[in-house]
Amino acid sequence: MRNFVVTIDGKSYSVGVEEVGESESVASPVVTKIEKTAVPVPQAAAANGEKVLSPFPGLIKKIMVNNGDTVKKDQPIIVLEAMKMDNDITAPCDGKVTVSVVKGANVETNAVLAVIG
Repeated sequence: MRNFVVTIDGKSYSVGVEEVGESESVASPVVTKIEKTAVPVPQAAAANGEKVLSPFPGLIKKIMVNNGDTVKKDQPIIVLEAMKMDNDITAPCDGKVTVSVVKGANVETNAVLAVIG
């Protein structure tokens, strides 16, 4: 099963998609789970801060801070799962954090995970 975050009309939904058995025709994905999640709203002031980028593709397993929290340099802020391993993503500097992702989202390399300003 693969997890995706889909945004429709400004509302974010966490969707688990499972591939069904293939026949001679093209297999269609089946939505097995939909959860309504809060959409993080970046603050204008944080746009000028330092971006925290994903070092590789993975799944957002845990968000360890809330928007507006003050963080210290090297403090873990997000757990990114890649290849069945949990990786702590840490703050590159001191400041207030604005999280740009939601738990369960799949992210690509260099995706903005948070902004610290």
